[in-house]
Formats: sequence, C-alpha cells, structure tokens
Amino acid sequence: MTGLFSALFIIIIIFLIFLFTRSSVENTTPKRIGEIGEERVKEILLNLPEGYHTLNDVVLKTENGTTQIDHIVISKHAIFVIETKNYRGDIYGNDNRKEWTQLIVTDVTYENSWKTYTYVTKNRFYNPVKQSLGHAIRVKNLLTDYPHLPVLSIVVFSNEANLLNVTTSNYVINEKQLLTTIGNHQTIYLTESQLEDIIELLHQKNIRDSVDNNTHVGNLKTAEQEVKNKINSGICPKCGGKLILRKGKFGSFWGCSNYPKCKFTTK
Repeated sequence: MTGLFSALFIIIIIFLIFLFTRSSVENTTPKRIGEIGEERVKEILLNLPEGYHTLNDVVLKTENGTTQIDHIVISKHAIFVIETKNYRGDIYGNDNRKEWTQLIVTDVTYENSWKTYTYVTKNRFYNPVKQSLGHAIRVKNLLTDYPHLPVLSIVVFSNEANLLNVTTSNYVINEKQLLTTIGNHQTIYLTESQLEDIIELLHQKNIRDSVDNNTHVGNLKTAEQEVKNKINSGICPKCGGKLILRKGKFGSFWGCSNYPKCKFTTK
C-alpha cells in the first residue's frame, strides 16, 4: 500500500507541475501578453468622467474582410481610436518606418559568479502609428454626417516601455498619460443627441459577436494576399494607380503614379 500511495503522490505532483507549466506558458504567449495590455487599458478607461463611452475589442467590416480595434472612446469632444501595445524596453520608430524595433537589455549576475552578463533581445513589429491611423480612417468613414468631429488615433504602450527614441507627430504615449491625453481635448462638437446617435451607430457596426478570432485572422491573411497580388501586377493597392519604378536617396523603389496625392511606395 505504501508503494501505491507513493506512486499516486508522484503522479499528483507531476500533474500539478504540468498544470502550472501550461498556465505559465499560456500567460507568456504574444497573444496573451497583448490581451493583458488591453485589459489593463480597459481598466484605465473606466476612470474617464461621465460623458465618455468606451467600446472594447471592436471588429468592423471592411471591403477586404474585417479590422479589429482595441478600444474606441466616444465623447462630445472627439472620437479616440486606441491601439494597445503591451511592450517593454526601448522602442525605436517613426511615422514613416514600416516596422518599429523593441530592444530589451537585461543584466544578469549568476549565483557564485562575480561577472555580470548582458543579454539583448531585439524584436520588430508593424508600425503601430500606421495601424492606428488606418483604424481611425475606418471610423471616420462611418461618421460622414459629422465632418468636423475629430477622430484621433492613440498608440498606448505599457509604462515599462521607453519611448524616447520614437519620433512622431501622432499620439504615442505610455499608459500613465492616457487619461490626460484624452482630457486635453475639451472643445465640444456634438449635442447630447448626436453623441447618442454615434454610440448607437458604432454599436451597430461592431460585428465582434459574429466574428471569431480565427475568421478575423483569415480575413487579414486574405487582405494581405490581395495587396501582394496588386503590387505584383503593377497596381497601387491604395488607390488603384500604376506603380512606377523610381530612384531615391536609398536606392530604387516602386511609387504610385498618382503621387503626391497618393504616397504609396514599396521595394
């Protein structure tokens, strides 16, 4: 019997270790890290004063499928379209770069060792300003009845991110600056009735309940392939113009024939 109890005890310990390990891994996947950041920003937005309405995890239909927006804040003063980036470390980027860079420098001193080792982790990610501005344009196109209402994009990084190396004319901020950034806009553009109409409109346009994550990811891949197909055919995916080979300071590139009205470029 003693042997049986010992075996059962070992099995239970192994099972508990498995559960703990799986939970730890799930909580450190990029998807889960992003969800944690969105949940944290959602909690911050609960502190907005009366008169502000927040929609979280919004999915809008597009001509190529769907687009997902982390948060939309609706007020009489402006519509704020918020992209959450739960990144830490030094962030490098500007408005025009296709990709930004995350640099994490970690100094580690091992036990019984006098020497400190420096580990550098470098990651690249799609320009969040371009991403957020694209979302803002989608929302603006739904509000043609309110041409003077500002629709502003905000990219929010965690407070552990250093943004000193980011050059931008847009809002790229840490979480601790979010409420102040929104609160700085106090000009009134809407009546109470208009505000309620916009809230209702965006609720109706939000198709999150009918679109699961797998479908949304599939739509993104389809849209990306359509863009590649147009470029390969010499067509500008942004306006439908003809792509022309041009020479620039850093070498040759393809640019839209409708420049400067359309500024699409690709290599």
